[in-house]
Amino acid sequence: MPAGIMIPATHMPSMMGRNGNVAGYGSSSGLSLGQKLKNHKLRNLKRSVEMFQPNLMDGVGQLHPLDMTQNTSESDLVRLRDDDFDSKSGSENHEGASGDDQDPNQRPKKKRYHRHTQHQIQEMEAFFKECPHPDDKQRKELSRELGLEPLQVKFWFQNKRTQMKTQHERHENTQLRTDNDKLRNENLRYREALNNASCPNCGGPTAIGEMSFDEHQLRLENARLREEIDRISAIAAKYVGKPVVNYPLIPSPVPTRPLDLGVGNFGAQPGLGGDMYGAGDLLRSFNGPTEADKPMIIELAVAAMEELFRMAQMGEPLWLPSLDGTTTELSEDEYIRTFPRGIGPKPAGFKCEASRETAVVIMNHISLVEILMDVNQWSTVFSGIVSRAMTLEVLSTGVAGNYNGAFQVMTAEFQVPSPLVPTRESYFVRYCKQHADGTWAVVDVSLDNLRPSPVVRCRRRPSGCLIQEMPNGYSKVTWVEHVEVDDRGVHHIYKQLVNSGLAFGAKRWVATLDRQCERLASAMATNIPTGEVGVITNQDGRKSMLKLAERMVISFCAGVSASTAHTWTTLSGSGADDVRVMTRKSVDDPGRPPGIVLSAATSFWLPVPPKRVFDFLRDENSRSEWDILSNGGVVQEMAHIANGQDTGNCVSLLRVNSANSSQSNMLILQESCTDSTASFVIYAPVDVVAMNMVLNGGDPDYVALLPSGFAILPDGTTSHGGVIGEVGSGGSLLTVAFQILVDSIPTAKLSLGSVATVNNLIACTVERIKAAVSCENA
Repeated sequence: MPAGIMIPATHMPSMMGRNGNVAGYGSSSGLSLGQKLKNHKLRNLKRSVEMFQPNLMDGVGQLHPLDMTQNTSESDLVRLRDDDFDSKSGSENHEGASGDDQDPNQRPKKKRYHRHTQHQIQEMEAFFKECPHPDDKQRKELSRELGLEPLQVKFWFQNKRTQMKTQHERHENTQLRTDNDKLRNENLRYREALNNASCPNCGGPTAIGEMSFDEHQLRLENARLREEIDRISAIAAKYVGKPVVNYPLIPSPVPTRPLDLGVGNFGAQPGLGGDMYGAGDLLRSFNGPTEADKPMIIELAVAAMEELFRMAQMGEPLWLPSLDGTTTELSEDEYIRTFPRGIGPKPAGFKCEASRETAVVIMNHISLVEILMDVNQWSTVFSGIVSRAMTLEVLSTGVAGNYNGAFQVMTAEFQVPSPLVPTRESYFVRYCKQHADGTWAVVDVSLDNLRPSPVVRCRRRPSGCLIQEMPNGYSKVTWVEHVEVDDRGVHHIYKQLVNSGLAFGAKRWVATLDRQCERLASAMATNIPTGEVGVITNQDGRKSMLKLAERMVISFCAGVSASTAHTWTTLSGSGADDVRVMTRKSVDDPGRPPGIVLSAATSFWLPVPPKRVFDFLRDENSRSEWDILSNGGVVQEMAHIANGQDTGNCVSLLRVNSANSSQSNMLILQESCTDSTASFVIYAPVDVVAMNMVLNGGDPDYVALLPSGFAILPDGTTSHGGVIGEVGSGGSLLTVAFQILVDSIPTAKLSLGSVATVNNLIACTVERIKAAVSCENA
């Protein structure tokens, strides 16, 4: 009771009702305590009034009860409420009865309230950071150490959790409110633009009922923004414990990548989810997630992001040095102890493959994130590893105009360029996040437990990369690859390569990314030296030629593996020297000649380092030693474009000076590329007129190509950290693949003579290569 308020004792009965409530306040227009305060607060007010009765009995003047109400300040009431709050937050010791249980004629004894000491609060704060949900044993131990009751500790932790949840909700609401305001302002600008729209022909206002192209685009953009804010709200509601509402989702905006994967025919592919698959294709069974699965997918991706970040930064005992000391290996026992949760135990018969690699690449971090989050660019840059990929559903496109917070449900097929190594199909969610220190991270984790399919041969545990910005447009990339796979279908000559991690591991991903970044940098280069003979200096011509070569490489890599979209038939031989053939029809595709195309491929081992095999096959001066179709003619390089620091990374235009006049108008487009895990020499005959159009900056998509070539891999006997191709570093695994147009009529039937001709062609080429490199090695 604030000082200065005097209430005569004779008026007290009129203030106290029979139930212990305060009377006489109902008519007050200022405060209605009987309606606004709860019962326990009224009891505190009653005790406060009774405590001051000895002073009131002195009776200085006669005051009406309404006078007390009018003179009671708001701060006094606040103080009463604060006192009551303190009694709940601190520890309580009650002396005597309280509330309705006490004798109304007996003066109640005063409560003693004890706040927690600073030491107790600090200890409980520290314990809360480690364990916000202590069990009974932990609470008893903590109460004994701090001199508190277990219930006091329990209530303190309950209040602390409620406080943290409230703060988190307030922060999320602030962010959503900011995003909503931005979208609302943008919507207002669009509406204003629509209201002020004018006719493009006469300059006057548009007539009612007409909709210009710009107005239509604005309406579409407005609808997209509405869906975006709904999606963001749904995801945020998931994190604060509210139910997720079903929101319509936007399909993947990326364009379709033309993949050479049809069984039985080529042809333009209408869409990634359309007719690109053949009969029996495993990826065809992958469907988008259900609405009930989406909250679980988001939780799994968030946990995978945290695991990836720790996997990329932790050292021993999680990552142990290998026997040769050049790389690190994952300790499976330590991994299970460190990350007990996840996608479940390893299936029976599966083998764990885990690797980590770091490199600095010549590309800024924003461009790298865009490549990884765009399925079209991702599958193009990693065409030697990713044979096919598609986005099933975009759960979130991110916020603030970038991929921060983006979720995508995807499928992909990972390959080794050989028909002897089965591909690995994966159904996973990809999550991109920008961390507080500016580091970007992109993580994949399998969703096979959500897919009711008995055929699961590969599971991706949290895998991906961390991208850190470096000066001068460079980026530091730390890649973690962690899979569990059934590799019993791998041919024995590729077993050691797959086990070494050079086939599917982090080293191959990073080496491919580094080489492709150099290729993209050379494509954008403007300071081309003009003194060297054969160098293409026309910027438009360089871009067109590089684009044509890129399509050639993608077509070769996608058509040489053991993809589930292919149907290979073994012709002859035994063991690894079997020649496998496949027929496909090319119809209405400007990028390929129409007719029946016969593909043939074989893989074998050579006792020669990969570097030596690569240099022999890419050199135009030694081409006549293995290229039967050149008829022994002299091959001359007409033009070339350097693609990286290694001289072997280049695109060349070759001319065959043959005595056969029918080949006088034919050129050969060739791209050779090499890194520490794989090398390729890929070529295709092109028409002179078409290449002149390309060199002048014309569209290369209409140049017909049937690529053939070689994929050169180490046999796995090199050290993990060594560079392939070093003298004495082991042998090579060489895949030879040809594509021959056997009939220009798509409806024609394939003759056995054509198959025999292609079989003899590839067999003779293999024998020539073996003889040539064996002589060099000797």
